[in-house]
Amino acid sequence: MAFALHGLPVSHGIAIGYAHLVSHATLEVSHFLIPAKKVEAEVARFDEALAEVRGELAGLKAAAAAGAPSEVGAFVDMHMMILSDPMLTDGPRELIRTRRCNAEWALVQEMESLVAQFDQIEDAYLRERKQDVVQVVERVIKVLMGHPGVTPPKRKEGGVIVVAHDLSPADTIHFKQNQIAGFVTDLGGATSHTAIVARGMSIPAVVGLHHVRHLVRDDDLLIIDGTRGVVIIGPDERMLDEYRLRKSELELERFKLKRLKSAPSQTLDGEHVSLLANIELPEDVHQARQAGAEGVGLFRTEFVFMNRDDMPTEDEQYEAYRSVVQAMKGRPVTIRTLDIGADKTLRGASRIEPNPALGLRAIRYCMAEPKMFLCQLRAILRASVHGPIRLLLPMLAHAHEADYALTALSQAKEQLRVKGHKWDPHLEVGGMIEIPAAVLALNVFLKRLDFLSIGTNDLIQYTLAIDRADEAVAHLYDPLHPAVLRLIAQTVSSAKRVGIPVSICGEMAGEPVFTRMLLGLGLRQLSMQPAQILEVKQEVLRCDVGDAAMKVVRMLRSDEPERVRECLERINGHSG
Repeated sequence: MAFALHGLPVSHGIAIGYAHLVSHATLEVSHFLIPAKKVEAEVARFDEALAEVRGELAGLKAAAAAGAPSEVGAFVDMHMMILSDPMLTDGPRELIRTRRCNAEWALVQEMESLVAQFDQIEDAYLRERKQDVVQVVERVIKVLMGHPGVTPPKRKEGGVIVVAHDLSPADTIHFKQNQIAGFVTDLGGATSHTAIVARGMSIPAVVGLHHVRHLVRDDDLLIIDGTRGVVIIGPDERMLDEYRLRKSELELERFKLKRLKSAPSQTLDGEHVSLLANIELPEDVHQARQAGAEGVGLFRTEFVFMNRDDMPTEDEQYEAYRSVVQAMKGRPVTIRTLDIGADKTLRGASRIEPNPALGLRAIRYCMAEPKMFLCQLRAILRASVHGPIRLLLPMLAHAHEADYALTALSQAKEQLRVKGHKWDPHLEVGGMIEIPAAVLALNVFLKRLDFLSIGTNDLIQYTLAIDRADEAVAHLYDPLHPAVLRLIAQTVSSAKRVGIPVSICGEMAGEPVFTRMLLGLGLRQLSMQPAQILEVKQEVLRCDVGDAAMKVVRMLRSDEPERVRECLERINGHSG
């Protein structure tokens, strides 16, 4: 009999296939006594297992470099660091020698001790890293128990859907190589490694199902609806026919969207809308061009700094920025200065903070590290001779932060002048509007800056006092909260009065359901992930801005959530 489970949809699409259960090795470890004369041999067996897993991870690192998403290589690096940490490896050796226990049991005891320490950490992001420790231990135990790896069997017919308690990003490389149809897990959230890698590989996935590993058997027929967060176990023919049809429709829709790439991004009433791309690494620029992006609206430079043991040099940064500018062939590139802190940390530079989201991050971090900031500014200025660059300052709240950055930029220019380097004298400087205080004191930034970019992810977080990384309050994260909409509207109207352009680069910009509303609010530059551009363009082509603007005025007058959503439905209805 068919039944359905509901979890968190983290990677859209539909997958139909047969279950392959990945064992949860730490739950299967037994405890037994080692003869005294074999204790050292048991320690050696443990060390050999560590060495074998190091080799596995090195191979996965090479595979990641050969085509997996950039995030995968970063996750593998993290797991290699954990594997080399004496906190994890010294304890089991001591337990084997003092208690004459088997290596598997000793390793699990040490893992449980470390996990208990992680549970005491207040910071949600750091607390979640205990899953990385568990995943590394899983790999070692599988080697010790004689069944390393998680590679599923190849099938002649039907896809393979991986079912697991949890999955490491390294494991997903195996899945990609074996053409996995999708996967589901007990654990995980929208920002978990599993979710990130799933989206990067375009594999439908549902996580946070809690007990799926115990409710599914090997070779059960499954349907994953990665859009609705539903997993159907043992579907009948009627269900299969329905989902096969939906799967075909989705594939047809994606194919049709490709025809919009060359179409002008213009509304029904003739308003041009610039659709730009958010990128994290220089190689992402190729996706932006393939999607028809008119430029890069947000280059998150912190990813150039992360996952390495040292700071990138000025020349390294210059080469990264130059490559993006040249690849965009004259289209504008907006480069955001280092936005480190909160959930994004530099190796060896992390700080324990009571609440990282409210701590030393973004422009505050750059002010605390002036040499690093000047180095980045010089690299950006040097790259500006190769094409149009706009400089974007993150997380502004105070006038003195903008003043500091502008002074530092002048200092960087002088340093380059002394060395004989050139830069674009017309380079524009803008600011991220992602703190309510910045909106309420917008005039100080309008006087100092050339453009603004609304970062809705943090604007919503700080307006509603919600930690986006905390699953307990994730349901309260609401882009349509009246306060959020009014802050966006106020920013756009204030900037328009003085002729300062405004763009939006948060997740709202890439959600087609919000496109007409954003245009009605007066926005004409939307920046998003490259994969979202064509869907948003489709909504732009269907929009009558004049009609949407009138309906948005009514929406902004409403305080009730139900009324706001009703207004959104009317905005998304047929114009005219």
